[in-house]
Amino acid sequence: MATHEHRIPLSIDYVEISATDLAAAQAFYGEAFGWQFTPYGPEYAGIRTSAEADGEEAGGLTLVTEVAKGGPLVLLYSDDLDATLAAVTAAGGTVVNGPYEFPGGRRFHFTDPSGNELGVWAER
Repeated sequence: MATHEHRIPLSIDYVEISATDLAAAQAFYGEAFGWQFTPYGPEYAGIRTSAEADGEEAGGLTLVTEVAKGGPLVLLYSDDLDATLAAVTAAGGTVVNGPYEFPGGRRFHFTDPSGNELGVWAER
């Protein structure tokens, strides 16, 4: 197993994304972003940080009956915002805001098949 490092105290360590359909969520994030998962049964899948099956995880997908509204907004970074936008829509995501410019670059927000809202940003 990879060593776990924190560069600053109390840094974000792990993000869990609720999913009303675990298989659909894995298919969406796998297709849109190339994410790979560690299965932990029918109600949870870890999001791996590398293709190694025993590698570190950055988060997980957890099965719920209903996605709660108003949780924290998870932002992902992209080197190519337009390509990521195309991948998200091709995988079945729905763009709900943007792309738009902000002082640090460009970003857009989307919802996944379970209704979770996430954002993606790029420097330009």
